[in-house]
Amino acid sequence: MPGSSAISFLRTLCSLRWLAIGGQAITVLVASGLLGLPLPLEPLWAGVGALVAFNAYASLRLRRTRDISYGTAFAHLLVDMAVLAWMVGWSGGITNPFGTMFLVLIALAAFALPGGWAFAAALASLAGYTAAAVFGQPLASSHNTYILLLWGLGANFLISAGVVLYFSTRLAADMRARERELALLRERFTRNEGIVALATHAAAMAHELNTPLATMTLLADEVRDELRDPGLRADVDTLRELLALCRERIRNLAVPTEVDLVRVVGQWRLIRPTIDLRRTGSLPESLRVEPAIAHLLQALLNNAADAGEEAGDPRVDLRLEFLDGALRGEVRDHGRGFDPDHTVLPALFSSDKPGGLGVGLALSHATVEQLGGEMTISAAEGGGARISFNLPLGGATSS
Repeated sequence: MPGSSAISFLRTLCSLRWLAIGGQAITVLVASGLLGLPLPLEPLWAGVGALVAFNAYASLRLRRTRDISYGTAFAHLLVDMAVLAWMVGWSGGITNPFGTMFLVLIALAAFALPGGWAFAAALASLAGYTAAAVFGQPLASSHNTYILLLWGLGANFLISAGVVLYFSTRLAADMRARERELALLRERFTRNEGIVALATHAAAMAHELNTPLATMTLLADEVRDELRDPGLRADVDTLRELLALCRERIRNLAVPTEVDLVRVVGQWRLIRPTIDLRRTGSLPESLRVEPAIAHLLQALLNNAADAGEEAGDPRVDLRLEFLDGALRGEVRDHGRGFDPDHTVLPALFSSDKPGGLGVGLALSHATVEQLGGEMTISAAEGGGARISFNLPLGGATSS
């Protein structure tokens, strides 16, 4: 039972054991005090004390342990069975109504342990019950003994029903949590497969595009040298800058190097000159980060710009700050927005934009997860969407 489910089981078992300790102590006090039964108090209190000591040890160990084996869980149940056999044996043996509590221990083993270990727990319970019946000390028969038997049967039924119900509920909740975790892992695996395929295709395309981009750059230089019109020369200069930017992006795909984040924002302004970018916050003059962060920022800005243009309001609000070794950012568009209750990030290759590729937000979310950051999406006041992210930049450099 390695993992969180085993630890959850043993923590539940420790909680139930404290309840059992309290029930045993109260039963001994009521039976010996109020009902006046001649019980051997020393061995009974010794059994209660032994269970207290073991449960205290088990609780402390669970705080320091992250992995539990089947053998450890089975050993915990064996201790419970041994103490129960001891208590039942010294307080009536087979005539003690609490002897059927062995069935509860078998049920717990069947819930939490695999088949072989559960069968071993059933055999151990049978051995404990047999030992309590064979070597048990019968109580002197009296009217009080019969009353105690009736009350014991009722209390045993209530305790057994409560324990089984509580543990079954906890186990069902753990199973649902594990199903959610598995569903999330499957979703991430599917998305990561798509990202790997996309990255492979991008690398191949980068290799193929490098040569035509170099040719276009040479042609742009020749055209500029032949032009005399200042306006046309300015247009060709802009074209050369865009070609240089494309070639730089291609090189970053082949050989990733740290990039200047402030320069990235400036390059995006060049690519989308029709967008009114309103930037706030402060960054170091030259903050160099991984290329993945630059791609993240560009994807968020492009999505915001597309949403604003579609709604006829081409504005984008950008806030970037570098505080305590982390990059904190927020991109807000002025588009049509979305339902505030629908804040789930889209899957890879799923887009609600006409002609969209469905990779922007999905890749951005994957990048944030890979870098150990957080990303949230929410509706902005007055319309539009707001995407916030917080990225630790342990390896970033600034000057």
